[in-house]
Amino acid sequence: MARLNLWRWGVFGLAGLYFLVPLAASVVFTVDVPGQGLTVDAYTQIVSTGGFGSSLLLSLELALATIAVVLLLMVPAMVALRLGAPKLRPVVEVVCSLPLVVPPIAFVAGIVTVLKWGPEHLSHTPLFQTFVAIQNPDFPVVLVLAYVVMALPFVYRALDAGLRAIDVPTLVEAARSCGASWPQALVQAVLPNLRGALLNASFLTLALVLGEFTVAQLLGFQPFAVWIVNVSGSQAQLSVAVSVMSLLVTWLLLLVLAGFGGRSRTTSRG
Repeated sequence: MARLNLWRWGVFGLAGLYFLVPLAASVVFTVDVPGQGLTVDAYTQIVSTGGFGSSLLLSLELALATIAVVLLLMVPAMVALRLGAPKLRPVVEVVCSLPLVVPPIAFVAGIVTVLKWGPEHLSHTPLFQTFVAIQNPDFPVVLVLAYVVMALPFVYRALDAGLRAIDVPTLVEAARSCGASWPQALVQAVLPNLRGALLNASFLTLALVLGEFTVAQLLGFQPFAVWIVNVSGSQAQLSVAVSVMSLLVTWLLLLVLAGFGGRSRTTSRG
């Protein structure tokens, strides 16, 4: 047992060094300026650069919208799948895994083709305004739709693991026998037992949206990841500082989400 614990701590220590040493070196590079000593000018320059707050806020809005849409889409579908059509699970798994094998460039090319085709063929129909609205730079709904598709593999895996750990038919049957409707059975009986899976799915979706660059850049929008690349420019110290800042912002948001999930579990137990 002692050898097992020693081996475990050794693995954790090596993993920590693998992640923390490059991060520490990056931080030292950004704050240690030859001839000036320690300074945080690189980070203050980032915060004072135009577009920092607006791009970060846009990414957060896109992340929240993507999490809401993908969970509203996948949770009822996967519960219904386990209750009524378990044999279709392999089909749904393959469909949800397709975004992993489609290159982002090809995915964006398809989106651009549709966005060009719509106004050309639907200019005299009410749907024309829909194509215009989903490309609003203040809140590009088209990015939400794209991110929902890209998040499907991760959300599916997280929810599937959570549903495998509980007896969904028994929970729903018990709720229905107590007079609950189907939506009430889902919300009051199933979702509380999926809290961990929902939190994991939200984690993965948030990280995906905050770090996604290709789709947003090629569609001409500027969320936080695109702003980071644009602002870094050719200045090495500023570029590394931007990378460190983006990593810390992502970690902070994930910790906030984890803290929220922890408080929810404590409240429900109380």
